[in-house]
Amino acid sequence: MWTNHPLHGVKVVELAGLAPGPFAGLLLADYGASVLRIDRLPGQTAAPAGDNLTRHKSSICLDLKDSRSRDLLLSILAKADILIDPFRPGVLERLGLSPADVLLKANPRLIIGRMTGFRRDGKYKDMAGHDINYIAVSGVLSMLGRSGDRPYAPGNLLGDFAGGGAMCFLGILLALISRQATGKGQVVEANMVDGSAYLATMPRLAMKQPVWDASRGENLLDGGCPYYDTYETKDAGKYFAVGALEPQFYAALLKGLGLKKTDVPAREDRENWPALRDIFTKKFKEKTRSEWEAIFDGTDACATPVLEQAELEASGHEQRLPVGLVGTPGKVYAADEAGWTGGGLFPGDGGEVTLKEWYGWTRGREYDEKDGILVKGKGGSRL
Repeated sequence: MWTNHPLHGVKVVELAGLAPGPFAGLLLADYGASVLRIDRLPGQTAAPAGDNLTRHKSSICLDLKDSRSRDLLLSILAKADILIDPFRPGVLERLGLSPADVLLKANPRLIIGRMTGFRRDGKYKDMAGHDINYIAVSGVLSMLGRSGDRPYAPGNLLGDFAGGGAMCFLGILLALISRQATGKGQVVEANMVDGSAYLATMPRLAMKQPVWDASRGENLLDGGCPYYDTYETKDAGKYFAVGALEPQFYAALLKGLGLKKTDVPAREDRENWPALRDIFTKKFKEKTRSEWEAIFDGTDACATPVLEQAELEASGHEQRLPVGLVGTPGKVYAADEAGWTGGGLFPGDGGEVTLKEWYGWTRGREYDEKDGILVKGKGGSRL
């Protein structure tokens, strides 16, 4: 058990869901919280068994339509710090687990992070959707893609993980800070529409300025600018990334490419961008990625190889958490916790150990097992 992580001692109950909810729970777990995932039995859900976003978590199986199983969850939540709700609007309420009317009354210190795709009270609240739909109605998808082509979704990074799970995580942290002052928990409402729109604050505001006032794919940072783009190298399928925006960085880029300022048209004139891109395209095809890397390493050209996940893993590269926090004096932790495994937790793994650690509970007293799911026990101390 970690003793020097910032969330050590925080008890989190995560209702199993897809992508953003488990990611919020993974972030909490990576920073030291104890996360107990509430799963359904395998075969009762369309979600894949062995969710990869379960690093540092444990699991128990409950059937929330079974009254004794639901009562066990209520007993767990009576002493927990955080609940992650990944369900569509109205699901908890229909289960008799209304945050305001039931959960917070039973445990006023509970923080309930509710994660939805569309706004809970918006036009699309009763519709199913995925990342691409949420960033579509947020206005963000319309800004992504090459000029003259259709909008392009960047995987499910922007809605599910950045605008969804990470923003929910942020809201939960703020609620924890608030609870230190007030002693009270609260409901944290997060949705992927507002989350992704908030992440797009800079480009949205920049649309009224020269930096982003052109059509999709024709601006400084969206693939329109030749000195902020990617280029294929001599070894087909390998690429180099260029972000030489400032004049001094651009000068270093030209130097590395073996070009003089007189060899290229003025970059300030957007009419010259196609010709400039053609020059850069031909130049980068003259050498392999590793050869360009040797040229640009240690320079301020803002030119770097586009590394691939497989080669990073093969090289032993450490995937680190986004901040290096210091616990005990002189000891840096959270250095390599975000590695190449997500946990692969299966329903029911380790959850009974967690209940023992949290509350001292044991099977046959506070809870029993019924057809593979846990239910509230008939014996033991009352909660």
